Amino acid sequence: MTASVAGAPFWATPGLAPLLAVLNGNGEEARVVGGAVRNALLGLPVIDVDIATTALPQEVVARAARAGLKAVPTGIEHGTVTVVSGHHGYEVTTLREDVETDGRRALVRFGRSWQHDAERRDFTLNALYAAPDGAVLDLVGGLADLEARKIRFIGSPEARIREDYLRILRLFRFHAAYGAGAVDQAAFSGAVRLRQGLLALSHERVRAELLKLLLAPGAAATLAVMSDAGLIQPLIGGIADARAFARLVEIEALWRAEGWKVPPDAVRRLAVLALRVPDDAERLREKLRLSNAEARRLALMAGPVPDIADDTAAQAFIYRTGVEAARDRALLAAAHGRPGMERIGRLTAHWAVPRPPFGSADLMALGLKPGRALGAALRRAEADWIDAGFPEEPGRIAALLRAAIAADEGSS
Repeated sequence: MTASVAGAPFWATPGLAPLLAVLNGNGEEARVVGGAVRNALLGLPVIDVDIATTALPQEVVARAARAGLKAVPTGIEHGTVTVVSGHHGYEVTTLREDVETDGRRALVRFGRSWQHDAERRDFTLNALYAAPDGAVLDLVGGLADLEARKIRFIGSPEARIREDYLRILRLFRFHAAYGAGAVDQAAFSGAVRLRQGLLALSHERVRAELLKLLLAPGAAATLAVMSDAGLIQPLIGGIADARAFARLVEIEALWRAEGWKVPPDAVRRLAVLALRVPDDAERLREKLRLSNAEARRLALMAGPVPDIADDTAAQAFIYRTGVEAARDRALLAAAHGRPGMERIGRLTAHWAVPRPPFGSADLMALGLKPGRALGAALRRAEADWIDAGFPEEPGRIAALLRAAIAADEGSS
């Protein structure tokens, strides 16, 4: 098969054409490789543009310097130099092949063979190269697999996985993002047979891949397959609820269709998959090396949602919980079968959470002195204001404040 990405939007990325002109010629050749070519062929947005070259890293640095471009040896031991062109950073990597691997990292040697470079990559659709004129070089059948939306390992799936066990997760992430139909059987069988290798990976690498997977368009169906094969549970240290995950994805889409603010969110989706009680947040933080902020958010999501009978009750819940936490809890509750959560979703999108129209000064004007009694009366007044539906009328506010003072005096 032949293909071209001439005219694809990524060619307009600042500095790309001048950089390719610097790298090409005088016996060396450079092409755009990987995700940019794949996504351009699929009509999807391109995030990063990576370049493969026959030039050794030292030659890349030298050519960049002669052209007045900044070169940073970000991964020079693996042949990667980041070159800044047009105020944009490009990873430029010398063609290479693996000499030795241990399932987590590889020892490579540089070469000049595009075939060998392609054969060391993970999936066929990631081993596509585009010349400056847009012509696509396919050496491993990536174009046919891309057309069929099949995520297929290059060569033996088990050999590719043993080189880096993270490729098990990448298989399912790429299937969720770009695949169609069932997971490639040879790839799936290899992943299941070698799944124990996932336990040797760093928590940080697992986290990065898993959170990307959770946001992929086909995540729900893919996670169901992974869960049935026992591939998710070891990563999260507990039971995976793939059915609730699928319901959450559906509910998020329904709420977005109503104009409510629920973009796909990796932490929320992790919660519906693996969170049952607040203590699970700490387990997930340890298993996936989540940030403290992510762990705190997970713990908040595990909190209860009261019975919501009307807008007043929903508003009180949102006010006390916070907009984001209330929305998260409502979505999770809906995914687990709780009815009526749409009321919370609508209000978190459209209701402007008010601030109390009173403060300590108003209570002091009524005779309270600074101290513990003032704080208690202020908290009681706020609680009564919430229960009353957030009134704004001065007369009702004055009555709430007097009642709070009287209640405090009656309890002392």
